Amino acid sequence: MKIFITGGLGFIGSNLSNYLLNQGHQVTAVGRPSGQQRITHDKYRYLSADTTQPGPWQEALNDIDAVVNLAGKSIFKRWSKKYKKHIYDSRILTTRNLVEALPVDKDIIFCSTSAVGYYGNRGDDILDEDQTPGDDFLACLSVDWEKEALRATAKGIRVVVMRFGIILGKNGGALSMLIPAFKSFIGGPIGSGDQWFPWMHLDDLMRAIVFVIEHPEANGPINFCAPKPIRNKDLAKTLGEVLHRPSFMPAPAFMIRLVLGEFGGVLLGSQRTVPEKLLSFDFKFQYPDIKEALQAIVS
Repeated sequence: MKIFITGGLGFIGSNLSNYLLNQGHQVTAVGRPSGQQRITHDKYRYLSADTTQPGPWQEALNDIDAVVNLAGKSIFKRWSKKYKKHIYDSRILTTRNLVEALPVDKDIIFCSTSAVGYYGNRGDDILDEDQTPGDDFLACLSVDWEKEALRATAKGIRVVVMRFGIILGKNGGALSMLIPAFKSFIGGPIGSGDQWFPWMHLDDLMRAIVFVIEHPEANGPINFCAPKPIRNKDLAKTLGEVLHRPSFMPAPAFMIRLVLGEFGGVLLGSQRTVPEKLLSFDFKFQYPDIKEALQAIVS
């Protein structure tokens, strides 16, 4: 298959590109950096472009079988009003430009990222794909983001909206911040630690993306998370055990909010999401258990 990836040099994008190439697919990746092409392969092409703007990069969409839309500014920093606009525009405008450039009535699958932040802070509620959205910034962003992606259905294109949990893998993502803290003996739960932590191993994420591309019954919103969500305090305890480090240094909620502002509230929020659709399609998780997942990553 010919697969087009936005956000191609990010943590997920670069790993997904290698995974697809190893399966024999052709990959065209697009991103802003021009001098950081890390993959050398005869079936790999990198385009440097600002995907929030229309441009020649859109011409590559005329000859593809699948699109995986991963573009978006990182949310893992303190949000100013200006940076929130960057977060929003990087997702909404990229998705809009992709949909506008996709050909009509062609057998294409459009997999566009969203997030479990769609549900907002929901405490202990069990969240499958049919649940209603929240009303905070990330929830409203996710609602708009998904609407832009689903516009492609008017062109006869199958759309999968991938609501990502926190992706755990080597050399990037959330663990690149958590592991150094634990190794420095300052790891522990965030706030009370009672909030639910929706997670997914990077290997399962890549397998799930290929799975939905290959299964025509998959469409609409799908939770990309492990079947066993855990509480934040249990994540801290398990990561401490795997790293052979203590996990009793909590980060108080008031300090999280003081340092990170509005984003701190996101870290203290709770989404008990379950991958109801993936399980109904009989997708098999390689890492359904958090300890096995962390052991595989740390090793």
